[in-house]
Amino acid sequence: MEQLDTKRNEFTIVYILHFPDILMKFLLFLLATPLYAFSNASQGGGGGMDGMMINVVMFGSVIFIFYFMIIRPQSKRQKEMKKMLDDMAKGDKVVTGAGMHGTISDIDQNKVLVQIAENTRVWFDKTAIVTVNKKEK
Repeated sequence: MEQLDTKRNEFTIVYILHFPDILMKFLLFLLATPLYAFSNASQGGGGGMDGMMINVVMFGSVIFIFYFMIIRPQSKRQKEMKKMLDDMAKGDKVVTGAGMHGTISDIDQNKVLVQIAENTRVWFDKTAIVTVNKKEK
């Protein structure tokens, strides 16, 4: 069990190191702000409503960052992939997720007939197509 946790921590550290420097400093600021508010409140410095407001701003900032760094790019990629699959036509060159290269011979609603060699055609689900290169006119 401990070995699994070590690998997870190593992945987390490597993942964090790939963030740009500015973003890293901002995230550290978000983590340090509530700790500072908590220490002020415990020393009789007030805290109260100010500490709660800082926490609300911090959580809002984290949600904002997650939206623009994770959710929005993923939905953009999904839209581009859907558009690519919808725009496929006969004669386009495709690559499947398994690495098979071929040319589209026929398109059904959810399937694509790909010619991978002379006299060899294989049906694939549209979702198996990873890359589409339009035929030259």
